[in-house]
Amino acid sequence: MRDALGIGVAVGVSGLAFGTAAVASGLSVAQACALSVLTFSGASQFALIGVVAGGGNLIAGTAGALLLGTRNTLYGLRMADLLGVRGVRRAVAAQGVIDETAAMTLAQPDRAAARTAFSWTFATLFVAWNLTTLIGALATERVGDTAAFGLDAVGPAIFLALLWPRLREGRRERLVALLGAAIALATAPFAPSGVPVLLAAVAALIGLLPPRGSTTRGATADDDTGTGDAGAGASDTPAWEGVR
Repeated sequence: MRDALGIGVAVGVSGLAFGTAAVASGLSVAQACALSVLTFSGASQFALIGVVAGGGNLIAGTAGALLLGTRNTLYGLRMADLLGVRGVRRAVAAQGVIDETAAMTLAQPDRAAARTAFSWTFATLFVAWNLTTLIGALATERVGDTAAFGLDAVGPAIFLALLWPRLREGRRERLVALLGAAIALATAPFAPSGVPVLLAAVAALIGLLPPRGSTTRGATADDDTGTGDAGAGASDTPAWEGVR
C-alpha cells in the first residue's frame, strides 16, 4: 500500500504536464479531462495530442494512441488470472491495467498481495492523474498565449522523458530508437502529420529477431537426456515469480 501510494502520487503529478500540453495543443479543458478519464494511459494520451498539435487529423492521432496502448492488452492477458475479477469489476479493473499497475502487481509474492497492489496503485494513480490534468488544463487556459511560455514544448519533452530510460537498457533498444527516428525523419517531408510516427513503429519489429547467438539446441538436448523434466516442475511455482 505504501509503495502504491508513492507511485500514484509521483506519477500522477505528470497529469499537470498533460493538462498543460493538451490545452496548448488546442483541446478544451473538458476534452483534456475526458481523455484522462476514458483513455487513462499517459503515453497514448501524449501521442494523440502530439499529432493534433502538429496539425494531423484525428484518425492518425487515434491510430498512434491505440498502437501504443496495445501493450496494455498484453498486460491484461497476464494479469487476468492473477487478479481473478469477474463481471462489472472486471471491466473496471481493465481500465486500470497500465505500466505502473502491472509492474506493482506482478512484483508481488502471492495473489492476495498482487490484488492489494493493483487496487491501491490504480485508485491512487487514477485520482492523482485526473486531478492534476484538470489543474494543468485550467491553469493553461488562463494563460492566453501558451506559445509565449513555451508550453507547446511540454508534450514532446514529456514523451522524450518517457522513452529516455529505455535507451539505457541495451543495444537492441537503442537500435530500435535510432531506426524509428530515421524512418520518421525520412518520411516527415512527404507524409501527412502523424503518419511518420506510425511508420516509425515498424522499427519495433527488430524485437522479434532472436538474440544474437541464441539457439534452441540446448533445450532439445536437455529434453533428450531427461533433464528437461525440471521445467515441468516449474508449474508448481506461482506464475508471477517468473516475471521477476
